[in-house]
Amino acid sequence: MIDLETLPHLPGCYLYFDADGKVIYVGKAKDLKKRVGNYFQKRDHDHKTESLIQTASSLDFIVTNNEVEPCSSKIL
Repeated sequence: MIDLETLPHLPGCYLYFDADGKVIYVGKAKDLKKRVGNYFQKRDHDHKTESLIQTASSLDFIVTNNEVEPCSSKIL
């Protein structure tokens, strides 16, 4: 389940996972809560985004200093 309440209003990366725990999408944002929230509030998504929302079963995030900072160093 994806709980938007746990997301901070901070920059970082977000990772969507399918039911098997496989990463299906990685994104970056200036404001994690606003960006990820847009996926679930907006109703006129393209086919690719709609498929992502339907397939995603969990979400993780990594807070960074800004939206351009690489997240890969924080994952390792």
